[in-house]
Amino acid sequence: MKKKKSKVDQQVENLFLIVMITSMLVLVLYSAFVDANQITHKFKSPSFSGENTSSHYLTIENQEASRKKEIQDELTQALEDLEREKENTTVARFIRNLESRVYAELSRQLVNNLFGEDASTSGTINLEGNKITYTSDGDFITLTIIENDGTETTITLPINSFTF
Repeated sequence: MKKKKSKVDQQVENLFLIVMITSMLVLVLYSAFVDANQITHKFKSPSFSGENTSSHYLTIENQEASRKKEIQDELTQALEDLEREKENTTVARFIRNLESRVYAELSRQLVNNLFGEDASTSGTINLEGNKITYTSDGDFITLTIIENDGTETTITLPINSFTF
């Protein structure tokens, strides 16, 4: 014996059938618009595919070269920074200042010997291996500088033509 279906069961069954039929119709109608291509595999890397290989290799080469240059520039900058720090220490500044004052004093003494009240007619100074000689004949002073490498420079100055 078959049980009679209730109204609710019958309505649910009818609703289910309507949804199924509607879904089938939608699938059939939209399947006409579906378009597909054949799936093909291609390598993305130019090293495998061969397409644009040379430009790929050039790009890699340029990246390597620029990175090497960047590293070299960083090293050069670091060395320059170290040298600058070394030159700016308190001891280095003191030595530069002392040398400057010693040279100024030597210059003052040389000028006094050449042009002062008790000017001498000749003399010799050895400065860091360089030989400086001077002679005076009353009208001209002749300075001769002989450097460490043997280079000789002669300077002749008139004595009575300086007016201040």
